[in-house]
Amino acid sequence: MALPQALLASLLVDGPCSGYDMVKRFDEKISCYWMASHQQVYKTLRELENAGWVSSETITQTSRPNKNIYSITSLGKENLAHWVLTPSEPTTIREDLMIKTQVGFLVPRPAILDELKRRHQIHLENLAVLKTIEKEEFGKIETLSLAEKFDYLTLRRGIRFESDWVLWCEEAIEMIETHQEDQ
Repeated sequence: MALPQALLASLLVDGPCSGYDMVKRFDEKISCYWMASHQQVYKTLRELENAGWVSSETITQTSRPNKNIYSITSLGKENLAHWVLTPSEPTTIREDLMIKTQVGFLVPRPAILDELKRRHQIHLENLAVLKTIEKEEFGKIETLSLAEKFDYLTLRRGIRFESDWVLWCEEAIEMIETHQEDQ
């Protein structure tokens, strides 16, 4: 996935916002499948504006610096639609914890168990956030518009992603905790 398309999609689905608010959206709604730093978001928004895919309106603020509110343009929507029609391939997983788990036998069990329990807690917290969003924003599925259903599907994928991590961590912790030393 390309960051420009992720930003365009957010502007289209969730509406106009500032770069700061865009980073918050990423953290709250799509961090399980897309991450971006503040610098990446601001740089890409400027590039999108230069390409004519977003427009911005400067909001003057008295107690804070002025801020730009970005909106997707019709050209941005066309680009995003073209991108949706382009086939995509699964993303390669790069997860340090998998390598650590693979060679976890090199360290004392409590050390790897601590890391697994820490990650378990992180995924439980992420799952709780996503379930709160589901409850607050997607009450009755049957009443959602088609656009809202597509947005909901991405949230459901995030929920399943975090749920699977929670279950896997629990499985790994139990397996390591209950292992009997070779005799």
